[in-house]
Amino acid sequence: MDSNNGTAGKRTSRAGDGRAHMTADEMDEQRKQNVAYEYLCHLEEAKVWIQACINEELPPTTELEEGLRNGVYLAQLGHFLAPQVVPLKKIYDKDQSRYQSRGLHFRHTDNINHWFVAMEKVGLPQIFYPETTDVYDRKNMPRVIYCLHALSLYCFKLGIAPQIEDLYGKVQFTEEEISAMKQELEKYGIQMPAFSKIGGILANEMTVDDAALHAAIIAINEAIDKEDPEETMKALRNPSAMLVNMAEDLPDNYQTTLYEAKMTKSEISRNKSMDPENAEHDVYDELLTQAEIQGNINKVNTTVSLDRLMDALLKGDRALILQTLNSPSLAIRGVQNENVDHYVQRLDELKDIKQNNNSNEVVTLEKEEIQQAVNKANLDADKEYQKARAVELINEAIDSCDAEQLLKALQNPAAQLPPVFDYACALYFEEFHNMRDEKQSELDYDEISAAVRVLSAVAKINEAIDVRDPERTLKALTSPEACIPNLDETNADRYQTQLRESKQAKSEIPDSPCDLLTHFEICTCINVVNDQVIEEHQRIEAIQQINNTIEKGEPGLTLKALQVPEAKLQAVVDTQAYRYQVLLVREKNKKSEGHTDEEAELWLEEIQTAIDNANKDAQFGLKLSEGVESTNAALDTSDADKLLESMAVPELAIHSVIADCKGMYLEKLQEALEAKKSQGESGSGWMMNRLKDGSKFYYNNNTKEYKWSRPDGVVKDHGQLNKEEIQRVVSDVTAAHDRELLFQANENLIVKIQANYRGYQARKAYKERLDFMKRQLPLIIKIQSKWKMVLQKNKYRERLEYMKDNEKAAVKLQAQVRGWKARKEYQGRKKFFCDHLAVIIKLQSYFRANKARHDYVTLMNNANPPLPVVQRFVHLLDFSDVDYAEEIELQKIRQKVVSEIKSTKQLEDDLDQMDIKIGLLIKNRVTLQDVVTHGKKLSKHREDGQNMPKGLKGLSKACHDRLEAYQHLFYLLQTNPLYLAKLIFEMPQNKMTKFMEAVIYSLFNYGANQREEFLLLKLFHKALEEEIDRLSKVDKMSDFVTGNPLVVKMIVGFNRNQRGQNSLREMLNPLIIEVIEDKNLRINTNPVEVYKAWVNQTETSTGVTSGLPYDVTTEQALKHEEVKAVLAESITRLTEVTDKFLNAIFTSLDKIPYGMRYMAKVLKAALEKKFPEAAEKDVLKIVGNLLYYRYINSAIVAPDAFDIINVEADKQLSNDQRRNLGSVAKILQFAASNKGTSFEHYSEDFGGDSSYLAAMNDYIRQSHEKFKKYCVEACEVPEPEDFFHIDQYSDIVTIAKPSIYISVQEIIDTHQLLLHHEDQIAPDPQDPIHELLEDLREVPSVDELLGTDLPEDEEMRKMLQTQLGKTEISLTLSNKFEVPEDDQADVQQLLVRTKRMVVDVIACQTGDNLLQILDSPASEEQEELHQSLVKKRDDRDHRAKIDSEGGLMRQQSMSGDTRMPLSMMKTKVKKNLQNLELHEVVTRKNGYQDLVNMIAQDIRNQRNYRNSRKHELMRVRETVRSLQEKRMFYESQIDYYNRYVQKCIENLQQKGNNRKSRGIFRRDASQKAHFESLKYSAAKLHEKGIILEIGTLPTNQFKNMQFEIKETADPGVFEVQAKLLGMEVKKIDLVFQDLLQLQYEGVAVIELFNDAKVNVNLLIFLLNKKFYSAGK
Repeated sequence: MDSNNGTAGKRTSRAGDGRAHMTADEMDEQRKQNVAYEYLCHLEEAKVWIQACINEELPPTTELEEGLRNGVYLAQLGHFLAPQVVPLKKIYDKDQSRYQSRGLHFRHTDNINHWFVAMEKVGLPQIFYPETTDVYDRKNMPRVIYCLHALSLYCFKLGIAPQIEDLYGKVQFTEEEISAMKQELEKYGIQMPAFSKIGGILANEMTVDDAALHAAIIAINEAIDKEDPEETMKALRNPSAMLVNMAEDLPDNYQTTLYEAKMTKSEISRNKSMDPENAEHDVYDELLTQAEIQGNINKVNTTVSLDRLMDALLKGDRALILQTLNSPSLAIRGVQNENVDHYVQRLDELKDIKQNNNSNEVVTLEKEEIQQAVNKANLDADKEYQKARAVELINEAIDSCDAEQLLKALQNPAAQLPPVFDYACALYFEEFHNMRDEKQSELDYDEISAAVRVLSAVAKINEAIDVRDPERTLKALTSPEACIPNLDETNADRYQTQLRESKQAKSEIPDSPCDLLTHFEICTCINVVNDQVIEEHQRIEAIQQINNTIEKGEPGLTLKALQVPEAKLQAVVDTQAYRYQVLLVREKNKKSEGHTDEEAELWLEEIQTAIDNANKDAQFGLKLSEGVESTNAALDTSDADKLLESMAVPELAIHSVIADCKGMYLEKLQEALEAKKSQGESGSGWMMNRLKDGSKFYYNNNTKEYKWSRPDGVVKDHGQLNKEEIQRVVSDVTAAHDRELLFQANENLIVKIQANYRGYQARKAYKERLDFMKRQLPLIIKIQSKWKMVLQKNKYRERLEYMKDNEKAAVKLQAQVRGWKARKEYQGRKKFFCDHLAVIIKLQSYFRANKARHDYVTLMNNANPPLPVVQRFVHLLDFSDVDYAEEIELQKIRQKVVSEIKSTKQLEDDLDQMDIKIGLLIKNRVTLQDVVTHGKKLSKHREDGQNMPKGLKGLSKACHDRLEAYQHLFYLLQTNPLYLAKLIFEMPQNKMTKFMEAVIYSLFNYGANQREEFLLLKLFHKALEEEIDRLSKVDKMSDFVTGNPLVVKMIVGFNRNQRGQNSLREMLNPLIIEVIEDKNLRINTNPVEVYKAWVNQTETSTGVTSGLPYDVTTEQALKHEEVKAVLAESITRLTEVTDKFLNAIFTSLDKIPYGMRYMAKVLKAALEKKFPEAAEKDVLKIVGNLLYYRYINSAIVAPDAFDIINVEADKQLSNDQRRNLGSVAKILQFAASNKGTSFEHYSEDFGGDSSYLAAMNDYIRQSHEKFKKYCVEACEVPEPEDFFHIDQYSDIVTIAKPSIYISVQEIIDTHQLLLHHEDQIAPDPQDPIHELLEDLREVPSVDELLGTDLPEDEEMRKMLQTQLGKTEISLTLSNKFEVPEDDQADVQQLLVRTKRMVVDVIACQTGDNLLQILDSPASEEQEELHQSLVKKRDDRDHRAKIDSEGGLMRQQSMSGDTRMPLSMMKTKVKKNLQNLELHEVVTRKNGYQDLVNMIAQDIRNQRNYRNSRKHELMRVRETVRSLQEKRMFYESQIDYYNRYVQKCIENLQQKGNNRKSRGIFRRDASQKAHFESLKYSAAKLHEKGIILEIGTLPTNQFKNMQFEIKETADPGVFEVQAKLLGMEVKKIDLVFQDLLQLQYEGVAVIELFNDAKVNVNLLIFLLNKKFYSAGK
C-alpha cells in the first residue's frame, strides 16, 4: 500500500470511460469495489491517527481489524485521552505476548471497556459507541472505525488530539487487497456507516436549538468563502455557533486556516461525487461542521501560542514563558510559577535535542512535548525542594546529638543520598559530628553526600570483617567509595586478621560510643599490615643470605651473615662462630633428610634455635670444665670432702656417688692420676671434655679460655683427669661397695630361698605320684567294679533262691493288688465325670473356641503363623457356591450399570439435540417433521432399552485370533496406565474429550467395580503427574489452575458419576431444598438492584410516582437508609446460609468419593515436588480449588443440572433462587481461595465499590483456616492398593476374568491412535505393546470386524458403517504374557503357581512345617481326598459357567497344575521352591516359612474381598436404582416434549389447511402428491447474493447456468439440479434441517456440487419465502 494522489482519480476515470458499456452486474461489482476502497482508506486514516496519538506502530491496514480485537491499542488510546481513568497498569497484556502465543482471552474485553470509559470521560455521545462484540468477535468492525473517526473529530474540537487526515484518493491498495476487503464486507452483511455525516451528527447531539446552530454554521462558511477576516470573525462571534476560546487578535489566522480546511474538504467531496452511484450527498459534505470549526480555532490558538513560547525561549523572557504556558489555548496542566527556571531548562534542552535531530533547522515544540517537559520540570523542582529540606533535617539531627534521628534523616528518600545502613548508626553520627565540629558550620549537600558514600563503604567493610571472609573484606576495601589507599590484594588475609583484632579491641573498650572501625582506624590497620609485610620481606632476604653462607662452610662468613641487622637474630657471640657453623650445618642436613628437596633452607626460628643451643652448649662446657678442674684440685690437696662436693656439680653429671665411699674415691682417683702423669707431659692446662652430643670442648685451666676445635700447637695436660676417667673410677668403687652391702643385708633371705627350693623338690615328687594315679584310673575303677560285682552277685543268688521257693504266693499277691488299684482309680474317675458332666462339656467347648480364636488371631496378626494354623483356614481360599452366586450377580449388575450409563448418556445427548431442533423449529417454522422423527427415535430408544448387538460373529481361527489379540491389547492398556497417560497428551486438545468419553471410560467400564476404579485411579495418577511435569514454562503454581488442566477435568468428570452424585446429593440436597423453598429468602448484595426494587415496590404499593431517579450509581443508592437496611439483612442471611453449607461440607468429608480425595493427595504431592520452595498454604489453595471449586461449587450454583434436586420438565428455578445459591457459592469460593479480604477483590466479583461488604472479611478469613484444615484431612487417605485390597496377583487368583463393553468404532479408533503415536508412548523397542500391535497389523474397518457385507453405494455404505460402528461387543480381557506351562516363566508368576499347589497339598496332608509335608509320602486316603477336592471344584466351576453364560472361568493354567496327583504335585512344588530359592524369594533354612506367610496373607485378602464384594453389591444396586430414576426423569421430559410437538403439529396443520397443498407435511394417501419446483439462473441467484462464486466459471457465464430446486416426498428435503446450457451437470439432495444446523453453528458459506459457494442465510430465506411462506 503506497501513497499516491492520482490513484483514485485514475481509477474513477477508467470506470467512467467504460460505464456506457458496463452491464448492471459490472456496475454493481464496481460499486462494491469502490465501497471496499473507501473503507480501506478509512482504516488507513484511523491507523495514522491512532499512531499519532499513542506514538506506537500499528499493524498494516489490511490487518488492522484483527489487530484491534484484543483492545490493547484502543486501551492505549484511552490512556492518551484520559490517563486518570485508564492508567497503563490497567491494560491487560500490554505487550501482547499472551495474545501472540495463545490468542484471544476473555480478559482482553477489559481493554475494550477501558476505551469505552475513556470516551465517556471526554464526553463522546453514546450514539457512536460500538458493542464489545463488534470489536472482540469482529462482528461489526466498520462501526468501530466509524466510532474512531467520530472520536477523532470530537477530540480535535476539544483540542486534545490532532485532526484525522482524509486520505481518500491519496493511498493505493492492490486489487487483491480491495477484493479481499470486498469479500469481508459482504460477509458482514451490514450497511456501511456514513463517515461523511459524523460532523452533522455531532452537531445534532448538542443540546441547543438545531436551526439556530445550523444557520450560524452556514453563515460562518459563507463568510469564510468571502475571505474577509473581519466578517469571518464576526460570524464566529455569533453565540448560536457555540464556539469558544476565540482570540480577538487572530482574525487573519482564523481566516487562513478555516479557508484551507474548507477548500480541502470541498476537493475531497468533489472527488467522491465523481462516483454518483456510491455518493450520498449531504449539506456538510462541503461545509465545515461546528466541530471542525472549533477544532481549527483551537488549532490556530495552539499554533500561535507555540510560536510565542519559542520566541520567549529565544529571548529568555521568563515572564512571557509563564504567561504562554498558562494560556488556555495550550492548556498545559500543572504549571507552577515558582518552577519557571526548571521549565526554561527543560524546554531549552528539548529544543536543542530536537534542533540537533533536524540538522539545526528552526523547530517548534509540540504541545505534547511541552506538557512532558513541564511534568519533568515539576518533578525536578519537587526533588530539589525535598533535597534541601532533607539537608536541613540532617543538620538539625547532628545538632540534637540524636543518632537515631540522624539515621532517619539520612535514610529519607528525598535526600537522594547513597544507601544508609541501620547497623552503622553510631558510625554515621560520630563521623558527622566530627565533621560539624571541624567546619564550625552547617554541612552542605555535597559534603553530606560524599561523607555518606564513604561511611556506607566503611560500614560495608565492618560488615565484611564480622563475616570473616577475606575476599569479601578485600572487595569492600577496594571499593572506590571507601577511598582506602595502599591496598595489596596479596595481603587480604592479613588485612582481615588485623582489622578483626582492632575491631575486637575497640569493642572491649568500656563506654565506647561506636564499636565500628572508622575510616582513619581502617587506614591505620592497612598501613600496619603493609609495614609488617615490608619487614618480613627484608628478613626473608637475610635468612636466604644466611643459608647461602652456611653452604660455603666458613664460620667467619656465617658469623657476619648472622649479625646482619635485618635478620634480627638475638645473642650472636663472635667466639661461637665455629659452634654456630656446626649446629647450623647439622640442622640443615637433618632438615634435608625429611625433604625431597636436597637444598632445604633453614627458617628464622630454626636459625635462632641453633644460635641459642650453641650459646647454651658453651655455658654447659664451661661449667663442666670448671667441675673437672675443681675435682683435680681436690685430689691434689687430698681433701675427700671437697672431692665429694666437686663431683656433685650438675654439669659434671658424675653418677653412682656414695658419701660413705669418699675415702675410697680419693684413694683410687689419686692412683689413676699418678698413673696418667707417668704417661706424658703436664702443666699446659689444656683439657678436653665431651658434651652430651659428643662434641669436644677444649678448656685451659690457666687462661680460662675455651675452644670448640683443637688449637694449633696445643699439648694435652697429663696432670689432670677428665670427666670420663673420673666417672670410670667412681663407678668401680661404688660397684664393689654395693656387692658387700648386699650380702650383709640379705642373709635371712638366702636361708628362705634354700628352704623354698627343698619344698619344691617334695611337691614335685607328690605331683608325679598323683599323675600316675590319674593315668591308671580306668584300671583302678575296673578292679573296684569287679570286686563290687562279686559282692552283688552273691546277694542276688540268695534273693533268687527265696523267690523261687515262694513263686505262687508272690504272683497271686501282685495280681490282687494291681486289680484293686485299677478298679478304684476307674470308679473314682467315672464318678467325677458323672458329677461334673455339664462343666466338662462347657470346658471342652470353651477350649475348642479358645483354640480357634487363638489360631485366628495368630493367622491375622502373627508375622510368621505356624503351618497347622494356616491349614485350619486354608479352605477359605476356595470358592463356595455362595461366592459364585454373588460373583454372577455382581457381573450382571455391573453390565447393567455400564449399559444404563451409556444409555442415559445417549438419551441426554439426544435430548440436547431435541432442544436445539425445537428452537430451530420455532425460529424457522419448517423443521417439524425432523423433530417428529427425532422424537420417534427417542421413543424407540426408550422402548428398546438395551437391546444392542454384542459379540463377534466370526467363528474362524483368524477372527478368534484377532479377538484374542484385542483382548490382550486392552488388558495391557488397562493394567499399565503409562500408555494412556502419554497418549492423552499426544492427542490434539479438540479430540481429547471425545476420546475420554468414547474409549477410556468404556475401557474401564466407567469404574463400575473396584478393580476398574483402582486401575482408572492409577491412570489419573500417572496422567496428573505427567501433566505437571510437562509444565516446564510454569513460573507459579497459580498458572496450573488458570491453565484449565486437562487431567483435573477428567478426575472431576469421573467422580461426578452416579456414586459421586449420590454423595453430593446426600451432602447438599437438604440445604439446597431449604434455600429454594424459603420464599422470604432474597439475597441481593447489589445496591443498585436493591434500590430499583425498592422504588418499584414503593410506586406499586402507593400508586404514586416516587420522584426518585431510576438510574443511579452505587454511591447514590447507598445514601438511602432503606437500601442499607436491605443490604444489611441480605449480608446477615447470606452469612447464616453460608455457615450451614460450610458445616455440611466440613462434616461430610467421609462422603467425598475416595477417588477425589486420593487425587487431591496426588496433586498435593506432585505440586510439592514440582515447587519445593512453595508455601503449604499455596499448595492447599490449589487442592481446595480441586475439591471445592471444581467438584462442589457447580452443584451448588446449578443443582438442577447436576441432579442434586429433581425439577420437573416444565418448571425451572427462579432468578431469585439462582441468585441466592450463586451468592452462597461465591462466598464459599472466596473462603476456599482466601480471596475477598480486600475491597479490590469485592469490587471485582460484586461489581463497583463494595466496601459495604467489608463486614464479611473476618468471616471469610476464619472460614479459610477451616478450609485449609479440611484440605489437609482430605489428603489423608490410604493408597489404592490398601483401600481396594488389590495387588499385582489379584487378576490371577480371582474367579472371573475382567471384561469390558466397547463399541466397534471405539476399538478401531483406539487401534488407530496407538499406531499413530506408538513411538511416543513406548520408546523402548522391547516394550510388549509393540508385539501386540504387530499381531493386530493394520487397522480394520467396521465391516471387517463384524463380518458383514455392505452395499456398493458409497452413501449407503457410509451410513451403514456409522450405524454398525455403534455396535457394542464384550471383550474378556486376558494377559498374553501370562506364565506358560514349562515352568520357565517369570519368578512372580512361578510364585503364584507354587502357592496354589501348596494350598492343595496342605489341605490334604498335615505336618508341623511345609518341609516335613513335602518330604513325607502321601497315603492313598490323602490322594483320594485330593481327587475329591478337584472333582468338587470342577463341578462348581461347571455350574458357575452355565449360570454366568461363560463369564466366570477359572484360569486354565492354574487348574492344570492342581489336577495332578498329590505325589507329582509335591515333586513339582519342590522343584519350584528350588527355583524360587535361587532367586532369594524363599529359603529352606526356615522351612519355607516365607511361602506360608504369603498364603496366610492371601487368606486375609480373600476375607477382605468377600466383605468388599458384599458392599459393592449394595452399591451397584443403589447405582442401578438411581440410574433408573434418572432415566424416568428423562422419559418425563420426552413425554413433555412429545406433547409440545403434538400441539405444534395441530396448530401448523390447522394453518396448512388454508394454504395450497404443497406444504412441508405429507398429505393423506387419498390426495395426489404435488411437488413445486423453482428455476433460477446462476446470474439471478448471484444478483440476490445467494451464489457467491462457481469454481472457475466467469461471472459473465452465470447466465448459462441454471438451477432447479424441487420438493421431494420427504418433507424438508429438496432436490437441486444444476444445468449448463440445458445439459444436466449434477444433482444433489439438500436437507433443510442441515441448513438450519449450519446457520445455528455460525457457518456463513457452504459449497454445493464441490465448487459452488452459497450464502447459507440467503438460501434459507429463499426456501422459506418460496416454499413455506403462507402467502407465497
